[in-house]
Amino acid sequence: MAKTVRGRKAAGKKTAAKKAAPKAKTKAKATAKKTAVRKPAAKSRPKMAMKKAAPKKTASRVPAARRVTPRRTRATAPPRRKTAVARLKATTAQRFTVSHLDEADFKPDGLRAYALYRDLGIAGATGGLCQAHVIRFLSPCTDEVRKRHSHEAELQLIYVLKGWVKNEFEGEGVQMMSAGSCWLQPPGIKHTVLDYSADAELLEIIVPADFKTVDLT
Repeated sequence: MAKTVRGRKAAGKKTAAKKAAPKAKTKAKATAKKTAVRKPAAKSRPKMAMKKAAPKKTASRVPAARRVTPRRTRATAPPRRKTAVARLKATTAQRFTVSHLDEADFKPDGLRAYALYRDLGIAGATGGLCQAHVIRFLSPCTDEVRKRHSHEAELQLIYVLKGWVKNEFEGEGVQMMSAGSCWLQPPGIKHTVLDYSADAELLEIIVPADFKTVDLT
């Protein structure tokens, strides 16, 4: 009987231990879950705060004054002035023209008294946009020819058709031009005709047709 009672007690203790074991495991799991939930929550808070703060930093990098300044500058920028050529282009239409060689066309009615000029009709065909003429120098080359001067034109192109001509240009020195030579005179450059051959003949193209010559001596 004593052994039976002891066996029953022992069996009861084992059963109680088995019942207590699941409860302990359940408590441990619950504690682990709480701990697992709390740790990520603590780590995620700084990240959320950083995400919210990021847009504020980005917005502060571009001040409002910088966005407004370019608009004010464009609005107050002075309008560009049209050149004489631009005004002529806007108001004048060009027409076809042709000029054939005729010795009677060389006349002493040009810029200089020491040369004959053959007008090629370009000024009239372009409404004053451009002038083109052939210049034939008269011999001999005198001091009247050698006066220093400049031209207020937007473009001046010269091509030597016959003979030769010697010029001196400010900053460029003395230049000998012969048949086939071509040069461009920048607006306002000071220059002097030093000498030329008896048969010197030049083609000159000037923009605009109406330009100003300034004598410097």
